[in-house]
Amino acid sequence: MKIYVVSLLAGMLAGGVYALIGARSPAPPVVALLGLLGMLLGEQSVTLAKRALQGHPITSAWFASECVPMITGAPPPTQPAAPVPDSAPKPADDITHK
Repeated sequence: MKIYVVSLLAGMLAGGVYALIGARSPAPPVVALLGLLGMLLGEQSVTLAKRALQGHPITSAWFASECVPMITGAPPPTQPAAPVPDSAPKPADDITHK
């Protein structure tokens, strides 16, 4: 969440500077957002091409775990946590001392 707030504040700062110097933003908001989406898709198309050239399969599971988070900004799916070993000592084997 912090990165979104910082991004918003940085955008507001840039907009304030533009207003102070009397300049308009370089692109209408929709055009700017589509350009950013194009950049994200282009970046992932290179990732897809590299994977295909290496001979690895491009599956929907791979795409969902590797590409979708980069495009949407969502965190990648978490993997199940490894079992935590017990901190209690385990009983020793039944060894009788003679």
